Amino acid sequence: MRFAITAALLLATTAAPLAAAPQPADVGQRVDKLEREMRAVQRKVFPGGNQQYFEPEIAPQPAAPATGGVPASNPLADLTTRVSSLEQELARLTGQIEQNSFKIRQIEEQMSRFKGDAEFRLNALEGNPTAKPGGSAAAPVLTPPAPGRPAQPAPEVAPPPPAAVASSRPASGDAGEDAYLAGYDLWAAKKYPEAESTLRAFIAKYPDHKRASFARNLLGRTLLDSGQPAKAAQTFLENYKKLPRGERAPDSLYYLGQSLMALKPPKPSEACEVYRELDDVYGTTIAAALKDRVTKARADAKCKS
Repeated sequence: MRFAITAALLLATTAAPLAAAPQPADVGQRVDKLEREMRAVQRKVFPGGNQQYFEPEIAPQPAAPATGGVPASNPLADLTTRVSSLEQELARLTGQIEQNSFKIRQIEEQMSRFKGDAEFRLNALEGNPTAKPGGSAAAPVLTPPAPGRPAQPAPEVAPPPPAAVASSRPASGDAGEDAYLAGYDLWAAKKYPEAESTLRAFIAKYPDHKRASFARNLLGRTLLDSGQPAKAAQTFLENYKKLPRGERAPDSLYYLGQSLMALKPPKPSEACEVYRELDDVYGTTIAAALKDRVTKARADAKCKS
């Protein structure tokens, strides 16, 4: 009888802590949930799923031989604490991703507003009237010929063809490359009308060529050097809008500011906006020489830092 009572007391004292301990199934569910959420975060941060973003698995070290004694803490309680820490870190990462997405949307909206505002101002500088909704262009007023003299139709003037350049460069085997270099040689020789026609022909024939960004930027420089800053500004803006990732897109923004300063009267406030856009979009990637020129241009336009 005493043995039965003693056994019952032992069972009661061992069952109580087991019932109070966290259940392995509950921790397993939390770990599974954490793994799913971490995979979702990884897909958000690394959309391509490239293996270069993830650390390789590390082989576990050989377990040390067990030593006698009482463990300092319950292993299941330690695991629960670590899972809770992981849940808090995951919540922090999720919030940071949402903040970054919001900031990216703000930058995209600012760029869109800048491009639209710059295009509107350049059109106003060139004297293009704003089109009215539903309106049509007014018919031109024709002056009747004087009596007794038959009207002479105006002769049609065809645009000059691209000038043929006797270049000393050997043929590269790439017709587009040769056409661009021909325009470059004309610009370097200060034959601006011939360079303009050659570069326009290149842009029309090879819009997707690797030199497209170069050609559009050089066309703008040709117009600027030949005393046509308004047309040059429009050309530089188009290059930035159509090929924002082109190799000469940062240069086009710089020369857009230069074109605005070359207008009569100059437009320093608009030029400063262009230089600010250049710093915001390409500030960390532009070459040191271009960065120095932008610094000087901002000083010339008296831009506020």
